[in-house]
Amino acid sequence: MKNKVKKSLIIDAANEKIIFKIIDKNKTYTNEYENSRKNFDKFALLLFKFLDKKMVSFNIIEKVLVNLGPGKYSSIRTSISTLKALSLIYKFNIYGFSSKDVENNGYSRVFELFKKGKLIKKLIKPLYMS
Repeated sequence: MKNKVKKSLIIDAANEKIIFKIIDKNKTYTNEYENSRKNFDKFALLLFKFLDKKMVSFNIIEKVLVNLGPGKYSSIRTSISTLKALSLIYKFNIYGFSSKDVENNGYSRVFELFKKGKLIKKLIKPLYMS
């Protein structure tokens, strides 16, 4: 890997698009995919492809911030279960945020909430739309 500085990753699969966003000091890298059955079935492959393209490994991911909803049931469950499995291997922390925290894709608000200690570390109760 080119850079060993710890990075943050945001994953939002609760709405119409699956969004992966890497935060690295003053830079951000984002990729979006249609939130469809086809794409959430290959969620892990899309995530690894995105990280590989940006030359980032889970070994240098310090924390992952994931949208817990409300939103699409299957997409939220897929993103959470994938991240929980990967966190067992790569030992990064996972924090949950709400769809309401990112109105108009304002992911900077998510980091403000993280810095204030207001994000959920235990991903027990995702909020699904019925």
